[in-house]
Amino acid sequence: MDLWRLHIFCKVVELRSFSKAANTVYLSQPTVSSHIKDLENHFECKLIDRLGREVAPTKAGQLLYGYAVKMIALKEDIEKALAEFQGKIKGHLTIGGSTIPGGYILPPLLGRFKQACPEVTVTLIERDTAEIIRDTIDGRVELGIVGAKAREAQLAQQKILDDEMFLIVPAGHRWAATGAVAVEDLVAEPFIMREPGSGTRKSIEQVLDKSGHWLGQLNVVAEMGSPEAIRQAIKAGMGVSILSEYAVADDLTAGSLRKVGIKGFPFQRAFYLIMHKHRTRSPLCRAFVKFLKQEHGI
Repeated sequence: MDLWRLHIFCKVVELRSFSKAANTVYLSQPTVSSHIKDLENHFECKLIDRLGREVAPTKAGQLLYGYAVKMIALKEDIEKALAEFQGKIKGHLTIGGSTIPGGYILPPLLGRFKQACPEVTVTLIERDTAEIIRDTIDGRVELGIVGAKAREAQLAQQKILDDEMFLIVPAGHRWAATGAVAVEDLVAEPFIMREPGSGTRKSIEQVLDKSGHWLGQLNVVAEMGSPEAIRQAIKAGMGVSILSEYAVADDLTAGSLRKVGIKGFPFQRAFYLIMHKHRTRSPLCRAFVKFLKQEHGI
């Protein structure tokens, strides 16, 4: 048994496929199958069940997977710690971003971090706010950046960036030339909503609550899982929505979409850096947090 075989085994479990795992680790499918067979011979039990096109870990495989993940993480921590001891910043960092940070804010930041630390590799996981919070608590990511404040007591969090959202309409919409509309006007308009769990949806709900309205009053014609999908739907004339300016910056510049205020109710929110309070942060995680704070003057 060695860590490389355990790494391959973890990929098979996570991707539920020998072929997908093979592509990820740049091996042939027969070679991946051979490594799994070697592990099964070593432990003298079956670790993977083949279920048609998918595979799944057996009970023994589930047990091994839990330990394998910890062993691989420990190996990475050792490498990062020794690199830091020698004055180097290297290794692999997995971070999470909710939709706006993950799609629009983190990529350029990671590009600059990579320029400063060329021996670093990063995995960016993009999900909605609720999922990134769960991933941070469960240890699937070392840190996350989300668009709503977390309530979970296990998390340390710090505001790193302000965001402003606007009512976004097509260029030909009757509101396109107006500076702002009333909440009462918005209630009757076909509206495209983000899915439950998104920070954008939570922010919309909070502002509506302050104005004496609630989500159920909106004329929701569709729910969509990303700002990109909503952006395209608005351009197609399906309805209007409230989005971060980050998500539609190019369209606002090009003039294909317009931003409109809502009278008396600015849609402002913040993005938060979240980390688990009780998990030991890797040297690479600490280096990225320091870089992040320097970038935003925190």
